[in-house]
Amino acid sequence: MNFLITLIANMAGIWLASVLVSGITLPTSDDLGQSLLTLAIIGFVFTLLNMIVRPLLKALTFPIYILTFGLFALVVNALIFLLTGWVTHQVGFGMEVTGFWAALFGGLITAVVSSIVAGALASVKD
Repeated sequence: MNFLITLIANMAGIWLASVLVSGITLPTSDDLGQSLLTLAIIGFVFTLLNMIVRPLLKALTFPIYILTFGLFALVVNALIFLLTGWVTHQVGFGMEVTGFWAALFGGLITAVVSSIVAGALASVKD
């Protein structure tokens, strides 16, 4: 159940980031179901990368986290966002992220929105 809540929260964050940041584009479709499926796959890839790659990056860059008082987490978040764009583009579900700054702002928006949505869904679940 927690994975599903995280997936829905990440989908909402990625969608809002694509609306607000000009360097992030999602594939468009006239069919709402197709658009939601594409967004779900992109959210799934983002969630998996957050669960698998982020802990490895945090462990490898632990000294940089200490030196920057945790601000390096923004860079790691941007890297995960860029990696999500690359993976989904390779698989054919083409989220495009056109640069580091777009990834940084997109990752920041996604993190904030996903925290709010996950908190709201978790409170409804209880």
